[in-house]
Amino acid sequence: MENKGKKEPDNYGKIIREIAPYMSLGLQLAATVTVMVFLGIWLDEKFNTNPFLTVFCSFLGVSAALYNFIKTVIKSEK
Repeated sequence: MENKGKKEPDNYGKIIREIAPYMSLGLQLAATVTVMVFLGIWLDEKFNTNPFLTVFCSFLGVSAALYNFIKTVIKSEK
């Protein structure tokens, strides 16, 4: 009998190793931005500076997330 339609385990493992760095990037982006937004909200409540610190932390979170995303993509292309 032939294994029609089934991939060999070696090819499957190779594919998983190649895409592994990309699998968590979306979650990492969302988590970074979410944490920074909640940090900004908490700081605004603590220092009564609505909405300055929330906006600042949001931009900081987006910038950090994009930097990490680009760095990971460039690193994985090598």
